[in-house]
Amino acid sequence: MQQLSIGVIGAGRVGTVLAAKFRLAGHTITSVSGRTDATRMRAEALLPGIEILEPAAVAARSDVLILSVPDDSLIRVAEELAASGTIRPGQFVLHTSGRHGLEALAAMTRRGARPIAFHPAMTFTGTDVDLDRRCVFGLTAADAERTLAEQLVADLGGTAMWVDEANRALYHAALAHGANHLVTLVSQSMDLLRAALSEGQGAVEPAAVLRPLLAAALDNSLSFGDAALTGPVVRGDVTTIRAHVDALSQAHVDPSTVDAYLEMAKATADRAETSGRLSSADAGQVRQVLIEAEWDTLAELMVDSGQAGN
Repeated sequence: MQQLSIGVIGAGRVGTVLAAKFRLAGHTITSVSGRTDATRMRAEALLPGIEILEPAAVAARSDVLILSVPDDSLIRVAEELAASGTIRPGQFVLHTSGRHGLEALAAMTRRGARPIAFHPAMTFTGTDVDLDRRCVFGLTAADAERTLAEQLVADLGGTAMWVDEANRALYHAALAHGANHLVTLVSQSMDLLRAALSEGQGAVEPAAVLRPLLAAALDNSLSFGDAALTGPVVRGDVTTIRAHVDALSQAHVDPSTVDAYLEMAKATADRAETSGRLSSADAGQVRQVLIEAEWDTLAELMVDSGQAGN
């Protein structure tokens, strides 16, 4: 294994964990940058003895520079570093953004840097829990940088997956829709369970109810796709769907939860019909119930805001 000197700009959850994993793999971590107290504490915990420096100083010390900054800051940071004079020809520059490809590093490429988009398809806690996790990395690079990109992924125990520059945003949208929106969906489900379950003796935490159910549903959906669909929508059970909508309305839950239920139910009906799990007639009945529920919700909002009859 070729030992490399690696620096990280943006020692947040992702950057710090990647640096720690590269260090465990035998590479030299020269330094990291980070300005918040949380970042410094994270770096001290996972990277003891590693200096925390200004970004330009990190860049000057490193053969491989990792930019692990928010998507909307990446181009600005790349331009600032290029203007600082610390980027040199032949230096490898990686960023961990899922959305961006090589174009985001154009200012550094003009200075002779060798760019790689290096996105871990994983959610991070920023603690040592992440050190044993392995994942796929969504990579974009020119032919000359592919060998190093794949070697770095292997050093992390990951799997390399190549993504065309033009498809980076679509690739990232797929991950965000599945992972980020899942958190919102599960949190909404837990809120509903808290409202439905009695407290006191024999009470069960919502997470304990949902964990085995959701784990099985996730495993089945990853293995079988639409064939894993279960529940009232795929059965065309409109009376149960009406009961759900009525219960959500009467419980006075967050309106966004009701909206999410209705939209996901419509999307589920569409997929169930397309995959042949639900007849067109039954799918139409399900959609009608959901449309009526949307109108009822809108009417209630208008009444509450005093707009009815205007």
